[in-house]
Amino acid sequence: VLQAFFYGVSFLADVLRLIKELRCAKCIISSRDLLFSVLAFPVSTFVSISFWTIYTYNRELVYPKSLDGVIPCWLNHAMHTAVLPFAVLEIFATPHRYPAKKKGLILLGFAAFLYISWVLWIYSVTGEWVYPLFALFSPAGLAAFFAGSLAIIVLFYNFGELLNRMIWGQSKFCF
Repeated sequence: VLQAFFYGVSFLADVLRLIKELRCAKCIISSRDLLFSVLAFPVSTFVSISFWTIYTYNRELVYPKSLDGVIPCWLNHAMHTAVLPFAVLEIFATPHRYPAKKKGLILLGFAAFLYISWVLWIYSVTGEWVYPLFALFSPAGLAAFFAGSLAIIVLFYNFGELLNRMIWGQSKFCF
């Protein structure tokens, strides 16, 4: 869903640039860049790498076999595989302005807080974890898992910024 929203915003930015609505395009491009830098790249990278690492170890922890009849294989790959190469291709295809480091990390942390809140809310309402893996942890273990995951996502945020800078430099990008 995040990636679909991001690419929808990207499409809108491209259309506005083509029809010469530069004032609107600048605002949409800024939103696109913020969305990509803070969420789309680090989250896509984390989701793809962590999902397939855990799946390879024990698929029942993240994608129980019972889901095979509910979620088609292509959709699983759209959610957990394709997001990473598309995020990497996006960095090579389009320069993105990253926000100031502090702002970017605060926004990333806030998004992580919202996700963790959603995971805990689902559990409190249904008694079921979004991923069976979470059932293995004590409350302290779950907090440590989420903290470790956030640390990894921060590394991916920094990697995305570095990769973007290596490819596109520090220059201001033209609209």
